[in-house]
Amino acid sequence: MPTVALKRDELFHHLQRTYTDFEFDELCFEFGVELDEVTSEREEALKSATAKLSKEKIASLSEEVIYKIDVPANRYDLLCMEGLTRALLIFLEKLDAPTYAFTEPEHKETCTVRIDHTSTIRPFVVCAILRDVTFAQESYASFLDLQDQLHRNLCRQRSLVAIGTHDLDSVRGPFTYDARPPCAINFVPLKPEGAPSYNAADLLQLYETDAECKSLKPYVPLIKDSPLYPVVLDANDTVMSLPPIINGDRSKITLDTKHVFIECTATDLTKANIVLDTMVTMFSQYCASPYTVEPVHVIYKNADVITNSYTTPALSTRKETAKVDFVNSLIGIELEPHQMLTLCNKIQLGPASLLDANTLQVTVPPTRSDILHPVDIAEDIAIAYGYNNIVKRVPQTCTVGKEQPLNLLTDLLRDEIGRAGYTEVLTHGLCSVHDNFTALGRAVKQESAVSLSNPANVEYEVVRTTLLPGLLKTLQHNRSASFTSGMKYFEISDVVLADNKHAITETIVGAKNVRRVSAVYAGPTSGFEIVHGLVDRIMTLTEVAPGGDYIKATQGAGGSMGEEEQFRVSRDGWTYEVKALDEDAEEIGTYFPGRAAMVTLRKPGVEEEIVLGTFGILHPNVLKNFDVSYPASVMELDLAPLL
Repeated sequence: MPTVALKRDELFHHLQRTYTDFEFDELCFEFGVELDEVTSEREEALKSATAKLSKEKIASLSEEVIYKIDVPANRYDLLCMEGLTRALLIFLEKLDAPTYAFTEPEHKETCTVRIDHTSTIRPFVVCAILRDVTFAQESYASFLDLQDQLHRNLCRQRSLVAIGTHDLDSVRGPFTYDARPPCAINFVPLKPEGAPSYNAADLLQLYETDAECKSLKPYVPLIKDSPLYPVVLDANDTVMSLPPIINGDRSKITLDTKHVFIECTATDLTKANIVLDTMVTMFSQYCASPYTVEPVHVIYKNADVITNSYTTPALSTRKETAKVDFVNSLIGIELEPHQMLTLCNKIQLGPASLLDANTLQVTVPPTRSDILHPVDIAEDIAIAYGYNNIVKRVPQTCTVGKEQPLNLLTDLLRDEIGRAGYTEVLTHGLCSVHDNFTALGRAVKQESAVSLSNPANVEYEVVRTTLLPGLLKTLQHNRSASFTSGMKYFEISDVVLADNKHAITETIVGAKNVRRVSAVYAGPTSGFEIVHGLVDRIMTLTEVAPGGDYIKATQGAGGSMGEEEQFRVSRDGWTYEVKALDEDAEEIGTYFPGRAAMVTLRKPGVEEEIVLGTFGILHPNVLKNFDVSYPASVMELDLAPLL
């Protein structure tokens, strides 16, 4: 959870009253945040294990009380003094939630994006202007601190979004967002103070090596290796900022700044809009006309051809709905619909209305990007109602918790397979289409797998439908290990299969999890008998007896399974068979011809045989696809039918 450090006296000034530490702690609890620590600058310095200051320096530090408040990670509107105190005043019903509005300037500023250049590094930008702002020392410091808070949290250390703020009187529009070679970008940066003009390449080299600028060093790798660096320029081609690194000294914000130009460059347009909305909604209260923002028109050009345009900030206000009975059941209360309407005003979700007797519709302001689902609405109504007001009741049912049977079986098998000499691995749940199908010698059936609509890279295209790719990649990455005595790996985990037949909730998710056990042996020999033995061991542990045909087959091969059966502990009616794998089976291409088997199960109450899985010697092509140099055998079984 992000922590916001606020001066107590300034906080109480904004809240229009004084609290004791205990009273304010209670208020924080009621609102859903936490007063984590009561401290001061001097106390922090004395407790610090890293910062060793002299006695004179410590004596000069302030003893003013500071409240450190933990806020939810998705409540970006609470990351500054203005946002937190505004939300508390609305919660205490001392202030109405503000309405944010656009001003209509005679001449709307524009920002042109050279998308043919910026698309390779940071393709998006959003902008806004705050007019006639009056900063005090406290609000100015809060303005800068909010940028740092957003950079650490939502902006992911500036990798997704970088905020630039400028004194509009020191530059002239229209503005341009471009990307240029590093040596072609020359400007005087904000840091170090009193610095001469640098080109971008030399500046980044300075930030990597100069101890005075160590706070900027983590951001240098974001653009250093790019052939083009992003840059924001005014109409005179003056460099305003080199995002996501540093702003120019020419347009720096001061206490005397009256008109603020805000630009957010980004790799994620949705997050950029949230960041910009947060900045302007928090500090538009200091405008001569409070809670008003001047929009900027953003135009995308590719070789002087306009390809896209929009006006920012979005300041999006939207409607969301939740069922009244759903909210009541989730919280454990019995509120009338009209009471919920009143509570919505306390949590900035008003005005609210009823679409029908059981459907609540709320208005989500631009400050509440965290409202995504009816559960979020229910949570906020619970806060407005008061957690302490929820009556404690004894549950109507008496239950005793225990481990899910499938998880219990999984844990027991892990122990037993480990004792058999196998090493457990835990591999990725996502893989490529090639690894999941083609590399295993199977036909590509993407309809049987859950596909990602926007995979991060080719390695994460689908959710795995088999555990084999992970095991074989483990072998691939351990090629330097000795294979003399063979390598044994196993994994018990879930695969995900497409499934439109079974709905557990009101929404058919179209997929289901299947728990499987898979193991691989690779060494000087194929180890078919080793993997076969593991299959028999698993069936013995789950108290499933071999079927008659399987016993006869082993006796014919010189085995003694029939003699052992009188000592086996097994469940009545539970038997398994090991048969040659059908030629038309999906897995047939994975195995060496004639060296593959399937395991089937019969159990009471089920007429048809259940195919538990397969095992066999891997086909040479599969070994080649995964760059495995030794022969190998694998097995994979479903575990749920064994319960």
